[in-house]
Amino acid sequence: MVLRGNDLYCCYCIERGEFSILLSRETKASCGLLESNGSDPRLATCRGKLQNQRAKLNQEINKQIMIRNGAERLYKVTTNKKLRENVALELSFVNSNLQLLKEQLADLNSSVNIYQNKSNTQVVPMIPLGLKETKEIDFRDIFKDFILEHYSEECSKYEKAIKEFMDIRQAVRTPTRDHNGVKLLFGYYNLLYYIDRRFFPPHRNMGIFFEWFDSLTGVPSTQKTIAFEKASVLFNIAALYTQIAAKQDRLNSTGVDAAVDNFLRAAGMFRYIRDNFSNAPSMDLSPDTLDTLIQLMLAQARECLFEKLIPGVENLGLQNCLEVAQEAEQVSCVYRTVHQVMSSSSVKDYVPYSWISLLLVKSEHYRALGHHYAAVGLLEHNGEIEKEVATYLEYVHSPDANNSSTCIDIRVPHTTEERRQLGKAHLRASLLLHEEALRLHRMCRQLRQIDNLQERLRTAHDASLDRYAQCEQEDDFQEILDAPPIQAATKYQLTLMTPEFSEYNVEDLFHDLGPLKVFSARRQWTAARVVHLRKDAEENFGFSVRGDAPVIVAAIDNRGIAQEAGMKEGDFIVHIGNTDTKWMGHEEVVKVIRESGNELTLKVVTPIDHDYLHPRSNGSSSASSPASTASTLSSGDRVHLRQNSNPFSKDKRRRATWNFFRRSQSKERQFPHHQRRGLQINCFRKYSSASTDCAFVL
Repeated sequence: MVLRGNDLYCCYCIERGEFSILLSRETKASCGLLESNGSDPRLATCRGKLQNQRAKLNQEINKQIMIRNGAERLYKVTTNKKLRENVALELSFVNSNLQLLKEQLADLNSSVNIYQNKSNTQVVPMIPLGLKETKEIDFRDIFKDFILEHYSEECSKYEKAIKEFMDIRQAVRTPTRDHNGVKLLFGYYNLLYYIDRRFFPPHRNMGIFFEWFDSLTGVPSTQKTIAFEKASVLFNIAALYTQIAAKQDRLNSTGVDAAVDNFLRAAGMFRYIRDNFSNAPSMDLSPDTLDTLIQLMLAQARECLFEKLIPGVENLGLQNCLEVAQEAEQVSCVYRTVHQVMSSSSVKDYVPYSWISLLLVKSEHYRALGHHYAAVGLLEHNGEIEKEVATYLEYVHSPDANNSSTCIDIRVPHTTEERRQLGKAHLRASLLLHEEALRLHRMCRQLRQIDNLQERLRTAHDASLDRYAQCEQEDDFQEILDAPPIQAATKYQLTLMTPEFSEYNVEDLFHDLGPLKVFSARRQWTAARVVHLRKDAEENFGFSVRGDAPVIVAAIDNRGIAQEAGMKEGDFIVHIGNTDTKWMGHEEVVKVIRESGNELTLKVVTPIDHDYLHPRSNGSSSASSPASTASTLSSGDRVHLRQNSNPFSKDKRRRATWNFFRRSQSKERQFPHHQRRGLQINCFRKYSSASTDCAFVL
């Protein structure tokens, strides 16, 4: 049943007995929520339910843990035998409930199969990451109050900009699983640079609470700093890369390349988060977790590269098979390293158990493939082995293989029988490792639910078994000997890809507040003052200006019209009449003033924390720098988006202009000593348009 309104559809689902709101296409377009913009609002319902289930499970787990801790303390201190029996019985119930709750949570966190390519069942599934969820935030009242208080602007003119920002953030909650979604998240992250500098002063808390759920456990974390928002958005970009990589069709070269590219981008983003944000409030943003995810993404990228080498390798000769065998062993070693890192105490209880099991399965599987391709190369080779290939074969077998008394002593076979015996030993090792991978797969309940994984393991096992059956002979006693280990090696160097923020340009939604170098939350100035000036036809207003966007009052005539009206040196001219001049250039402002005639109404503000007129007197230039190299999640952070210099750095070369056309015949204006030394007076030039380095006398 559908009820249609002007700009939304209200649907009632009879089966579930619940309402759901569907926005019309016009409303989605106005809010920036269409799929073409990288957002799919239809994902909110199912993913929101999944996150609520995680949160409820975690709350129940915490409750059961508290009950268990209390029961254990009571069991230790009580001497009543009957009470101890009741407490022991209660502990058994609590422990069983905890086990069930953890299994339910593991099932939710182990749903890696939904992100795989549905049309491809012949590849090993990858481990993608789920997105961090967040709640909607209403910025309207807080931003309006700050605009009125800090910028002395009419907040009603910025309602559209505030709504647009909130709509973009709402769209970010449900990005599409493609590069449009990545573009949306990058755009929002770059937009946060402006929002941070416009509305988040470092010395004050704005009272905005950013709440994000952990990507694996669903535990909510809340921070007042915008750095937490930025880190969470970057994490979602990396997670989106992993999902895009996992769904690629890796049976063709293009799909493999895309998967490798996205896994490397995800690893680079995780490294960027680790290096630039600290004091993480949630476990998925902690350094240990990020290090684990970096290595996991690199391992999966290397696995994809190995899959690109497999097609047709069995017909390319002994050396090519040996190279592929070493690549397989390299993948196995990488996964063993990731398993050791993931099994450490800091992240072992955080990551899903199915991930740890899958890493072990993959390690054994690719180690088995290494022995399989080495055996294929040996058994399919005809004739004598060339000297170069023999040298390479000797290198492939690990040098420490002689330490095993059960290892076959053949390293470089010289006869057909020796090649058959060495190849059979490798096939036997491959079979044993494939059987171990299948055993580990059966031991994990979550992995048993991934059908294509079991099919892929069984197919590889059967291929080795068929080869082994073809070379088996009755009177063969060499089969009890182990094959020499294969030396891991690779020809491919993987490099983490640093995120390219500059590729995703955004506009400052609050551009009308003025240039960010001056009008930001990190700057302080007095309340705006209205100055009304009136002069005779033969007089001037008694002040000079210089600079661009915004124009600054460079000098005031002693006892002139401007001084009597309350203008000061260093004031910014923000309005002339009804014209906003914060973004105007030097010549534009002068033109507006000259066209105003003999009467002029200005709105000016006076900076109180920075001397823009004489920048040399500032204690440090770093105070005005908008960028830094690191951010802290528990305090105001900074972003590598732009490197803005001091807005008036050129003023260091400018000279104060002496106003020859004074209103009164009072004593000559006294300049500071360092300005008086370079003073130049031109009595015949009142106006110059050659450069903004000279001040205009008005």
